[in-house]
Amino acid sequence: MEKTKMKNFGLETLKELLLSVLAGMSISFGCIAFLVSGNKIVGALFFVVGLFMILNFSFSLFTGKVCYSFDNKPSYILRLLWIWIGNLLGAALMAVMVNATRLVNLHDAVNAVVQTKLDDNLLSLFFLGVFCNMLIFLAVYGYKNFENILAKMVALFFGVSVFVLCGFEHCIADAFYFAFAGSFTWKTLLCLVIITLGNTVGGLFFPALFKTINFFNNKKVNKQ
Repeated sequence: MEKTKMKNFGLETLKELLLSVLAGMSISFGCIAFLVSGNKIVGALFFVVGLFMILNFSFSLFTGKVCYSFDNKPSYILRLLWIWIGNLLGAALMAVMVNATRLVNLHDAVNAVVQTKLDDNLLSLFFLGVFCNMLIFLAVYGYKNFENILAKMVALFFGVSVFVLCGFEHCIADAFYFAFAGSFTWKTLLCLVIITLGNTVGGLFFPALFKTINFFNNKKVNKQ
């Protein structure tokens, strides 16, 4: 019985890693589209392809999964860490493959993106990460909960394209940019960690707000 449980746990863990790697690769497609476009507005619109793939194929993306932390046990943190690692591996794998193609000529574009991030201060990166995942939550929430297909797509496109257009920070997208540019330094890692923390806070903002509102609503009903 114990062996069966361990085997099932191992298979589920490997499945989660695979889904996480695929999510990291999906976000990378959005990053590539952004770099190729040469236009911030067009690039922001086509960046949506990454999250669209993830939602339709049920891949595991850290910035989406972290939004459900309040609905899970504390051990969920370990799952999130595993997903984060898988996402980074997927982004790094895509960077290696793209560097082996003619798209390597995008290095000037990606170097400019990376330099902007490295020149920024950590507090700025943190809050830009917060803003990013507030919008990601709204995009995913709308896509999953709205019944009208047009409303679903509007939520997805506005949530994602606005964060890209505003220059907000997404830890997995940034992992691809850093890897594609060949920027592997302690500062790069620190930036990714700070942005990840910002994404975590941003992803939990609306769920925490909703729970607080429900708490006060329930207290009001109980008093009546």
